[in-house]
Amino acid sequence: MKSAAPLLKGAAAALAIAFAAPLAAQEAAPAAAPAAAYPETPEGAAAWVAMVEADLAAFSKEYGHVSWLNATYINHDSDTLAARYGAELTVKQVGYANEAARYARVAGLDAETARKLDILRNGISLPAPNRPGAAEELNAIATRLGSAYGRGKGTLNGQPINGSDIEAEMGNLERTPDELKEMWASWHDNVGAPMRGDYVRMSALANEGAKELGFADYGAMWRSGYDMPPEQFAAETERMWQEVKPLYIALHTYVRRKLNEKYGDAVQPRTGPIRADLLGNMWAQEWGNIYPLVAPAGAGDIGYDLTDLIAKKNLDAVGMVKVGEQFFSSLGFAPLPETFWERSQFVKPADREVVCHASAWNIDNVDDLRIKMCIKPNADDFVTIHHELGHNYYQRAYNQQDPLHLNGANDGFHEAIGDMIALSITPEYLVQIDMLDPAQVPSADKDIGLLLRQAMDKVAFLPFGLLLDRYRWGLYDGSIPESAINTGWNDLRRDYQGIVPPVPRDPAGFDAGAKYHIPANVSYTRYFLARLLQFQFYKSACETAGWKGPLHRCSFYGNKEVGAKLDAMLQLGSSKPWPDALEAFTGERQMSGKAMVEYFAPLKKWLDQQNKGETAGW
Repeated sequence: MKSAAPLLKGAAAALAIAFAAPLAAQEAAPAAAPAAAYPETPEGAAAWVAMVEADLAAFSKEYGHVSWLNATYINHDSDTLAARYGAELTVKQVGYANEAARYARVAGLDAETARKLDILRNGISLPAPNRPGAAEELNAIATRLGSAYGRGKGTLNGQPINGSDIEAEMGNLERTPDELKEMWASWHDNVGAPMRGDYVRMSALANEGAKELGFADYGAMWRSGYDMPPEQFAAETERMWQEVKPLYIALHTYVRRKLNEKYGDAVQPRTGPIRADLLGNMWAQEWGNIYPLVAPAGAGDIGYDLTDLIAKKNLDAVGMVKVGEQFFSSLGFAPLPETFWERSQFVKPADREVVCHASAWNIDNVDDLRIKMCIKPNADDFVTIHHELGHNYYQRAYNQQDPLHLNGANDGFHEAIGDMIALSITPEYLVQIDMLDPAQVPSADKDIGLLLRQAMDKVAFLPFGLLLDRYRWGLYDGSIPESAINTGWNDLRRDYQGIVPPVPRDPAGFDAGAKYHIPANVSYTRYFLARLLQFQFYKSACETAGWKGPLHRCSFYGNKEVGAKLDAMLQLGSSKPWPDALEAFTGERQMSGKAMVEYFAPLKKWLDQQNKGETAGW
């Protein structure tokens, strides 16, 4: 579930922008303009930024069409075009990033120019050092790591099993603890460990490149995109974690007891950390797959099935999207353009290969909005549609901003908007749109099951969402030395998640490499932020709408005041520091986990009752 960010990496672009293909700056830089045209003065820097924006804006539209073609007509020719344009964009961005670092040192820059120079410096995810051979080496390593992960295999009962299949089997409740252990250990040993040497070298090169761009280290470069000093941002994320940590510990304590009751002390002790392979996910990042093992009695029947409701309304793929559009129309947003309905991919074509992974696009950064899905008439896709349209309406709201501001306020905002809308698919909303009979609205005694099921993914994810980058920050600044590259990872997982490997780990291994985002070099804090921001946005919308019931039951469908405030935030894009955007909608200037805590308050109270007599924490 992604949004298209044609110019920058921030919003997880659906345009498949190739930021991880670094090139040497001296080879990559666009043809230099005469020095007299862009002197190293405040005026020269501002003029240079304007030139860069014009160039990237023109290029991104053409690249958008190529990328859409490649995603919806996969063949040799579209692959070739996409690769060529991706390489050209990388050439531009690496060159511009190095030039931006030079202009950033100019004294007397105005705030807007300084902000845009920072955006350009952060516009590449894997910076290459500016010396002969370094970029080629870095690119070769990045390619090897990506290929190694894609080819990776574990084993199940001694037989090879690929990545997608092993992920599915880790969530199969029929698998025995020994089978889960085998899959977990084989995946980490076969995929992660061989990457270690390459990953250490890649990190060293990227660290060198980041320092040349003016950052203390590569981790500081990542943390510099949040309108505050890198150290302050690290402290802010830790503060947010502490706000939600008691909720996570309560969930951890409850789930650990249930796993102990199922498997016994020899597999999962009643106290201490949880064995990582028992939580239904290779990385123990979301626990929803094991919900049947922990569900309270009677929680399965909520009185209605959304998939059945879709069938009863005879909604096809377009009809489901029309329902999603109506949510936004009810808030006062203009209807989607006719071209959206003509150009989007709603279902999987029968005659060709396409990318089915859901994504939201704005091809021309004006009003050529589209979604790309392979919609099935079920509850999951109904929720996903609402989420993706959240991206589209965000994209259109900020389409008047300068090219470098066509993005979310920070990299957590775009996903959080879609997630906030998805949270709004409550029984009350389904009644309002005439999909659910009021008599079928679940009674309050069903709430704990509903909240627990949500918490198994949304709450369980939080420490993992935080520690993935904390681990890399430690590698980049040296606080986790190379000799501790594996023990440092597993120590953080124990400290933050309260989980431990099912088998002893070799200090010479590299368990972190078994998670895609590590070898692929994708920053991860954005997902932690989005998990919290979605509840902060949702609570604010409910308060504006005058909702009086439990927060998790809120529907703000049809409230024009909510729509006006939401639009005011969305229109800003990334033109202002994110606290300004947050304040426009919520009245707050600090990201917070408190709204999530309030949302799950009934569950927390219930968990505390269930956990009486248990040893909390690990």
